[in-house]
Amino acid sequence: MGFSEQTKIDDDITSLLKAWRDGSTNARDQLFSQLYKELRLLSAALLRNEGRISLSTGDLVNDAAARLIRLDNIDWQDKAHFMALSARMMRRVLVDHARKKDADKRHHQKVTLVTHLVGGGSETVSIQKLEHALLRLNVIDPVRAEIVEMRYYGGMSLEEIGAVVDMSPSTIKRNWRASRAWLLSAMQEDGLES
Repeated sequence: MGFSEQTKIDDDITSLLKAWRDGSTNARDQLFSQLYKELRLLSAALLRNEGRISLSTGDLVNDAAARLIRLDNIDWQDKAHFMALSARMMRRVLVDHARKKDADKRHHQKVTLVTHLVGGGSETVSIQKLEHALLRLNVIDPVRAEIVEMRYYGGMSLEEIGAVVDMSPSTIKRNWRASRAWLLSAMQEDGLES
């Protein structure tokens, strides 16, 4: 796909977002239809190493989409903004699902995510433990917490995140590294083993 073709697709998505913001349910439906494949890829990445979790990629996409539809007055900017908010909604669905599973003692199972918080390796971290640390980070530095959401849950590139939060990719990279280190330290301080 050429640069001009990708630019046209991005412009079409931006137009659909604006039409949805203005109340067009047809534009909203077209938008989800066009981005469904990417949303499923995002969902699959989040669920890939979840073990026996009862959510499918389609379930996660649909639950997140339902939450997005219920939001009012979102000033959609572009595709990156939409994908970032979609990732946030998927995160909330996963956290809610994990909490529900924990509340049901008869079917208790640990819900975990495989993360790349340190270096290039992956380690398993409970989604609820990560959520607790991420909420603490949000109190201290909401921008860094947002960067973690977009990078980890949204799978967004440093450039895409920079476009959403209006920062250079190098600043995003520094914040991402600092945030990963802070989250790991916070989880260890709280006795939240990975």
